[in-house]
Amino acid sequence: MAVLPSASYTMAASGTSSLYSPTLRALSFSAPRRRFQFGVFPEVESLGKDVRDGRKILKHYYSRNSRRYLCCDQGETSVVKSKDFAVPRRKAIALIFSSFMLSHSHDTSLAQSIGFREYIDTFDGYSFKYPQNWIQVRGAGADIFFRDPYVLDENLSVEISSPSSSNYQSVEDLGPPQEAGKKVLRQYLTEFMSTRLGVRRESSILSTSSRVADDGRMYYEVEVNIKSYANNNELAVMPEDRVARLEWDRRYLSVLGVENNRLYELRVQTPEKGFSEEESDIRQVMNSFRVNKV
Repeated sequence: MAVLPSASYTMAASGTSSLYSPTLRALSFSAPRRRFQFGVFPEVESLGKDVRDGRKILKHYYSRNSRRYLCCDQGETSVVKSKDFAVPRRKAIALIFSSFMLSHSHDTSLAQSIGFREYIDTFDGYSFKYPQNWIQVRGAGADIFFRDPYVLDENLSVEISSPSSSNYQSVEDLGPPQEAGKKVLRQYLTEFMSTRLGVRRESSILSTSSRVADDGRMYYEVEVNIKSYANNNELAVMPEDRVARLEWDRRYLSVLGVENNRLYELRVQTPEKGFSEEESDIRQVMNSFRVNKV
């Protein structure tokens, strides 16, 4: 048999990283001045030991007349019979892409099943748990700040009142949970004030509650929703040209506690559309917040 032209190719085995498998798949290959097709090889007559062990690289040459693939390994030739197996190029590429997306989604689902780490501040006197894949951001203005490295709208922080300007004895100094919720919402809206033209904020208090934790202290929990709208053309003269669009829709959850004559607030921010999926983890973070005597 004449020496076959050298070919460049890509080859993969179904379900294993080995070069040999009962069902051998060739994804793509090409040779100078020849056109080849994608295909699946359901029957293998003979493959050398070196090939089965995956130590050597095969060169594949497709013969249109005999509809066979010739596998050459250092001068030895084995014939791979093929039935009607031609697969269009676009379908093969789509198959590769879908396999990648399925494996990626599987990895993502595993990444969502994460554990927690505990952060303890012995100097200021508080502690909480946070998702172990979140990262700390310094210089954010809060006493401590963590955020999701992939979903930037998900974060948590701790705010503490100044010891020189506050003299809290209990979280009940804020009034009932409903009054505390109004104060928390006003604080959020003050922080989100914008000087941009055409910006509008909509807010609502979703829930307020109180609980006594295992340390015997009372904590308030407040949940609010804030939406931000902005005009797509704030400088337009005609009102119909200034169309408001939704910039973001977020849920803010706060846990309030008092110790050392100071008010402590754990804040958790998350996109409203993803809250139902993250609610279980967020509740664990909120329930873990404790203030301690220093």
